[in-house]
Amino acid sequence: MAASELYTKYARVWIPDPEEVWKSAELLKDYKPGDKVLQLRLEEGKDLEYCLDPKTKELPPLRNPDILVGENDLTALSYLHEPAVLHNLKVRFIDSKLIYTYCGIVLVAINPYEQLPIYGEDIINAYSGQNMGDMDPHIFAVAEEAYKQMARDERNQSIIVSGESGAGKTVSAKYAMRYFATVSGSASEANVEEKVLASNPIMESIGNAKTTRNDNSSRFGKYIEIGFDKRYRIIGANMRTYLLEKSRVVFQAEEERNYHIFYQLCASAALPEFKTLRLGNANYFHYTKQGGSPVIDGVDDAKEMVNTRQACTLLGISDSYQMGIFRILAGILHLGNVEFASRDSDSCAIPPKHDPLTIFCDLMGVEYEEMAHWLCHRKLATATETYIKPISKLHAINARDALAKHIYANLFNWIVDHVNKALHSTVKQHSFIGVLDIYGFETFEINSFEQFCINYANEKLQQQFNMHVFKLEQEEYMKEQIPWTLIDFYDNQPCINLIEAKMGILDLLDEECKMPKGSDDTWAQKLYNTHLNKCALFEKPRLSNKAFIIKHFADKVEYQCEGFLEKNKDTVYEEQIKVLKSSKKFKLLPELFQDEEKVLSPTSATPSGRVPLSRTAVKPAKARPGQTSKEHKKTVGHQFRNSLHLLMETLNATTPHYVRCIKPNDFKFPFTFDEKRAVQQLRACGVLETIRISAAGFPSRWTYQEFFSRYRVLMKQRDVLGDRKQTCKNVLEKLILDKDKYQFGKTKIFFRAGQVAYLEKIRADKLRAACIRIQKTIRGWLMRKKYVRMRKAAITIQRYVRGYQARCYAKFLRRTRAAITIQKFQRMYVVRKRYQCMRDATIALQALLRGYMARNKYQMMLREHKSIIIQKHVRGWLARVHYRRTLKAIVYLQCCYRRMMAKRELKKLKIEARSVERYKKLHIGLENKIMQLQRKIDEQNKEYKSLLEKLNSLEITYSTETERLRSDVERLRMSEEEAKNATNRVLSLQEEIAKLRKELHQTQSEKKTIEEWADKYKHETEQLVSELKDQNTLLKTEKEELNRRIHDQAKEITEAMEKKLVEETKQLELDLNDERLRYQNLLNEFSRLEERYDDLKDEMNLMASIPKPGHKRTDSTHSSNESEYTFSSEITEAEDLPLRMEQEPSEKKAPLDMSLFLKLQKRVTELEQEKQSLQDELDRKEEQALRAKAKEEERPPIRGAELEYESLKRQELESENKKLKNELNELQKALTETRSPEVTAPGAPAYRVLLDQLTSVSEELEVRKEEVLILRSQLVSQKEAIQPKNTMTDSTILLEDVQKMKDKGEIAQAYIGLKETNRLLESQLQSQKKSHENELESLRGEIQSLKEENNRQQQLLAQNLQLPPEARIEASLQHEITRLTNENLDLMEQLEKQDKTVRKLKKQLKVFAKKIGELEVGQMENISPGQIIDEPIRPVNIPRKEKDFQGMLEYKKEDEQKLVKNLILELKPRGVAVNLIPGLPAYILFMCVRHADYLNDDQKVRSLLTSTINGIKKVLKKRGDDFETVSFWLSNTCRFLHCLKQYSGEEGFMKHNTPRQNEHCLTNFDLAEYRQVLSDLAIQIYQQLVRVLENILQPMIVSGMLEHETIQGVSGVKPTGLRKRTSSIADEGTYTLDSIIRQLNSFHSVMCQHGMDPELIKQVVKQMFYIIGAVTLNNLLLRKDMCSWSKGMQIRYNVSQLEEWLRDKNLMNSGAKETLEPLIQAAQLLQVKKKTDEDAEAICSMCNALTTAQIVKVLNLYTPVNEFEERVLVSFIRTIQLRLRDRKDSPQLLMDAKHIFPVTFPFNPSSLALETIQIPASLGLGFISRV
Repeated sequence: MAASELYTKYARVWIPDPEEVWKSAELLKDYKPGDKVLQLRLEEGKDLEYCLDPKTKELPPLRNPDILVGENDLTALSYLHEPAVLHNLKVRFIDSKLIYTYCGIVLVAINPYEQLPIYGEDIINAYSGQNMGDMDPHIFAVAEEAYKQMARDERNQSIIVSGESGAGKTVSAKYAMRYFATVSGSASEANVEEKVLASNPIMESIGNAKTTRNDNSSRFGKYIEIGFDKRYRIIGANMRTYLLEKSRVVFQAEEERNYHIFYQLCASAALPEFKTLRLGNANYFHYTKQGGSPVIDGVDDAKEMVNTRQACTLLGISDSYQMGIFRILAGILHLGNVEFASRDSDSCAIPPKHDPLTIFCDLMGVEYEEMAHWLCHRKLATATETYIKPISKLHAINARDALAKHIYANLFNWIVDHVNKALHSTVKQHSFIGVLDIYGFETFEINSFEQFCINYANEKLQQQFNMHVFKLEQEEYMKEQIPWTLIDFYDNQPCINLIEAKMGILDLLDEECKMPKGSDDTWAQKLYNTHLNKCALFEKPRLSNKAFIIKHFADKVEYQCEGFLEKNKDTVYEEQIKVLKSSKKFKLLPELFQDEEKVLSPTSATPSGRVPLSRTAVKPAKARPGQTSKEHKKTVGHQFRNSLHLLMETLNATTPHYVRCIKPNDFKFPFTFDEKRAVQQLRACGVLETIRISAAGFPSRWTYQEFFSRYRVLMKQRDVLGDRKQTCKNVLEKLILDKDKYQFGKTKIFFRAGQVAYLEKIRADKLRAACIRIQKTIRGWLMRKKYVRMRKAAITIQRYVRGYQARCYAKFLRRTRAAITIQKFQRMYVVRKRYQCMRDATIALQALLRGYMARNKYQMMLREHKSIIIQKHVRGWLARVHYRRTLKAIVYLQCCYRRMMAKRELKKLKIEARSVERYKKLHIGLENKIMQLQRKIDEQNKEYKSLLEKLNSLEITYSTETERLRSDVERLRMSEEEAKNATNRVLSLQEEIAKLRKELHQTQSEKKTIEEWADKYKHETEQLVSELKDQNTLLKTEKEELNRRIHDQAKEITEAMEKKLVEETKQLELDLNDERLRYQNLLNEFSRLEERYDDLKDEMNLMASIPKPGHKRTDSTHSSNESEYTFSSEITEAEDLPLRMEQEPSEKKAPLDMSLFLKLQKRVTELEQEKQSLQDELDRKEEQALRAKAKEEERPPIRGAELEYESLKRQELESENKKLKNELNELQKALTETRSPEVTAPGAPAYRVLLDQLTSVSEELEVRKEEVLILRSQLVSQKEAIQPKNTMTDSTILLEDVQKMKDKGEIAQAYIGLKETNRLLESQLQSQKKSHENELESLRGEIQSLKEENNRQQQLLAQNLQLPPEARIEASLQHEITRLTNENLDLMEQLEKQDKTVRKLKKQLKVFAKKIGELEVGQMENISPGQIIDEPIRPVNIPRKEKDFQGMLEYKKEDEQKLVKNLILELKPRGVAVNLIPGLPAYILFMCVRHADYLNDDQKVRSLLTSTINGIKKVLKKRGDDFETVSFWLSNTCRFLHCLKQYSGEEGFMKHNTPRQNEHCLTNFDLAEYRQVLSDLAIQIYQQLVRVLENILQPMIVSGMLEHETIQGVSGVKPTGLRKRTSSIADEGTYTLDSIIRQLNSFHSVMCQHGMDPELIKQVVKQMFYIIGAVTLNNLLLRKDMCSWSKGMQIRYNVSQLEEWLRDKNLMNSGAKETLEPLIQAAQLLQVKKKTDEDAEAICSMCNALTTAQIVKVLNLYTPVNEFEERVLVSFIRTIQLRLRDRKDSPQLLMDAKHIFPVTFPFNPSSLALETIQIPASLGLGFISRV
């Protein structure tokens, strides 16, 4: 079909666009040959006329069908051109977030500028071992392909990573190396892979810098060779570097930085070890501040410095060398700050004592004067003389910078050399994989010598790439036997010749450098003269005479000639180097320059770049004295050309793999795609050239099977033949008439570009026509069905509507009449209501108004009355004030008048007093008075005498009265003692009684108030009780309702509780499984270490010249003992360690009775625990005693003796405990020292002594426990006794005070007697008061408890009332269940304790009875203790009869190895499984153990069990890859374990035994410890079985579950590219689902034949199904071509077949189906709708077994296979992510396919009677006899 025929209406094309590079458009009408214009419509709806080129008449490129967009391989596109490639990359990058894409043999990697979770170890494991085309594109896939080809083809490999700065080259190379390190591992224990990865931080710090395009840009190229040994494990590495950008050391552009190491040093300047470097901020140094951007966002230079130093340490660079490196780097920084002062135009000088130069010289260890001199001068040597010439300031600055660059380059060399030494291996290298991380094609506004070298290197690499692609195409064509036609491809050899050939650019540059007066201008003129107009690839710019243009393969580049000569020569003055070499204080500095003469060696540095390290050491010939300077002037261009030739030789000798890194935008925005920048890089990196070479021939290639599967719809039934190849030929001849458009190869059909799109168009048209026909038929049928249904529904609706209308009309009439009546009464009611309201309102208003007036009148009257009162009081007050004033004035006047009269009288008296008569009168009066007084005295004397007489009489009467009163008191006292009546004695104490009565009255009043309060509270309580009773009645009614609801909802609640119980059970099971998993992982690790130990032991035995006899057996026994007792949980490490230490020197002695030792050890542990508990209790009591003592120190010391007694008691207890501990240690030592079986036998005297001591120790401990309890009770009682003693002391003090008062007289005695009676009464009153208060307190307590109970009931009632009915019932049930559960748990604990004690006593009774019998026999026969073990065998065997077979097997001790050899080591599982009963070896071994137990021969039991375990381990180690062997011994180990349990004598394991089986139980030994060892062994065998299963199933799963089409024709194969899938290529030998099911059947039948427990078979099947589901899902998540609707249907069908297999085998309850749930949900996710928010909600609820990352990954990978399917929109995926953002699940993308579920071995007793088992002769066990 002609290409022009495809340009029909609606065909889509690409047209150029200045902004988007290419735009999509649609043809509005068919194109006809000769048309000059195409009518197009753009995607935004705009119409456009596209004019064709009149000369070429080239049509715009066609767009691929939508189903081909987003392909993994660009070569799978039908139309191969630039816009198709660009669009495919954009869709994958933006929509699917996929950064890797294949383009034939090239991996295109787009930098996402974001951390992606696609580089974890799980992804590495997923890609390991896979073919490159089988998984989605990834850097790991390229690395795996290189690793696989190295191993398969025995050929070295190379991975060439190229791209622009910032495209991600270094990261890609780093991930490739990480892949090799993870997959291969190292051949030694030195962790070489870690060292290889550790070289990255070092090289990044000294070779990477920030540029405007990249924050971590590699400024050098490197080629790392990772060496492998013959087993393809990493043994070392070697690094070559290229073209280090030295100019960056002295100059940085704007927004750029120097190398990272300088900023790391400045950031770490504050460290103590860096103080001597005298560093500071980066802005201080000239060499680090020029770019103006010293900090990178998100990068901590100080932390990076720590990483760099750690990497140096890991690679063996010592701290002293590290400090030397940092000194040199700091010296370079200080050298950059050296300044020059001009003297004149031709000379300059450095200021004296210049600080930067002083620091530089100190750091370098050189003389200041010499360095200052040679920085400003140079030496000129002629044939005869030598001149020293000063240089100008500009030349001095250039010389300083050249020196700094030279030092840095040599330091870079030195570090690379040391890294290579650290990575060098002494083991011979068998092969290597090289990773080349090199700069891509560069073009800037100003391009200089560096860009010229970089582009020259890319020209060479592009040539090699083109030749390799061309060669692969040729090989493919020849392999398929297709006629080879020469494909025209771009050959860049002319460009390479222009650069490197004779008289090329580099030759002319070297020649000009040799000229004395050579300059850039003269070199440019030579270039013009030599190549201009002679070479088509060389041009001269129009406006410049100092530049030239070269047409490279990627683009034209204009180079500026300025600086070419200087950079090519890179002059460094030798005198400055000599000064540095002369440094004696700094040893590292001369090392940098010691190989300066060996420039020809590939390990030396180039002035502007780095020459690579060659694998073969190239040693220069010994130079003559005059040769050094000549070779020292070897130019940069010449050295770079030589190194590039060496690199190309290396690459040509390897198989290359290409990775092209693309930078999507210049702004480092995540997932942002700039089409212009991407196209530039695609053109520059050769991807489009690969596409062009592919498109020139037959780019689309299909196998015949793929073509048939895809285009079967285009064939008729008669066209389908048995031969697929002939069928495809016949169909193609009909479909494509032009035979030049396709070719038939041996296995593939080759199509030219566009033919697959044409076939897809035909297929889509046919499918569309079929869909239209199906839709037409179905829609017609649906519409007819709909019409009939609608007609029937319409008739029914009419009938019902008419009836409804009639009923509505009748109802309307009735309502109308009723409405009228209602209106009448309503209106009347409204009017009456309104009248009544008005009347009531009027009356109310009147009442309010009248009241208001009355109140006003009353207020007025009240005010008048009050005012009158106020007036009255005011007027009275005024009158009183006036009266007081008047009275005061009158009194004052009277006083004045009386004073005047008194003065007058005084004058008169004074005059009279002077006269004699006055005195006479006075004397007369005095005499009379004296006489009167004398008479009065006489009268008073008479009265006194009479009174005295009366007093005497009164005294007599008083004494008589006193005597009488005393007699009365005595009489009262007697009567008081007799009658005990207090009322008769209180008559004389009325005053005291009055007081008491007052107090009593007060008490009665208080009692009355309390009684009143109590009555009141009782009344309130009764009222509350009555209310509660009312509420109770209400609650009873509600309870009845609730009971009714409970009865209705009982089923629902039961289901809810069951669900909750199931969830809790599941959680507990998960926790248990986690614990089991951890334990089994530890067990697995232990078995691995044990195997490694055995291997090392075997190697040591082989290395030993003369092995000692029996040595191997001793080791095996020792290892088995370790394996047996490693997991004993009852022996602590502290106790076990001395035992192990004591066991080592005594290995040659007789073995210890381990069962007895373990029992004693267990008993010792229990005693230690009891002692510890007693010690803790004593400590607690001591603390309590100390606290009590601290309190008592404040009081008088009363209880000193008691406390001393208690402390002595405690000390005694402590000493007893120590004594017990010492005795136990002595017992333990005695056990370890005396290991002979005579001493440790059950009947030996030592054994009896040991039992007696243990019994006495236990009794002593019981006694000590009782004493502790007595002490505790004494402490409590003494605490309580402290307070009453204090009160008694107070009362005694009061009595003593009263006693003192008795001495004051008899009256006091009487008073004291009365006071005592008073006290007695008072005490009685107090007792009554206390009893009353106690009663009150008890009543209050009862009231409070009633209150609390009431509140609690009210709270519960309120809570229950607030809850819904279901919750109320659930709460009540929960309460009842909790109560019953607690009771049941208590009862169960009691029951368990009783069962334990009963079992323990029974066992002890049996053991003691047997031992007593044996001791009696021994005493009767007088047998020595040494013969106890051997002799009892004979009397047991004498009465043996064949008729009464006991189910035991007897063998001799020397036949044990033969038994293990015939029954375990040399047994063939297949013969035993087919011909004999399942588990026969286990039964035989157990019967042997029974006989040893019967003989009470513990040594024989231990030896047999140890040999059995070691024999099984040996068999599994030897034939561990055979499924039948592993299954057979897993089954027998489990059976042996079950037999040990079934016949152990424990009741829990004897429930299902027959009476005869119970008689066969073990009698002497408890083999619980050995059961643990056997259980661990079974776990190890199970894990080995799982690994065998996984190895067998792994190759089948992906092919059978994903790739094979179980339902033929459902999933059409899409076109694939150059990376063919292995499954699609190979038709024969591929696995199908039937293969998996057949393998499952085989596994199941083998396990059933071996008699494996059904529960264990279920666990194995569950593990198998988990592996199938996990591997399938992981591959689905990493394969874009598998994520389609049809593939989801295939997966669901395959899963249904696996479920059917489970049903057939009755394994549906094994949990295997649940392990497939993630895979089922992923298949459903592929099939459900993915458009609306409802679909998103459904997906979120459906995919609960998938993580968020897995769901998003599947949606991103979803790819339509047919045009009818739609892609998942990005907005829909964002919706899913938003809905799932709160889900807490693992961020891991892939499932852990290596996960092994924890295994359990449920007890499965055997019904087989041991006495019926026959031993076949084929086993070769004739030396065993039945007992």
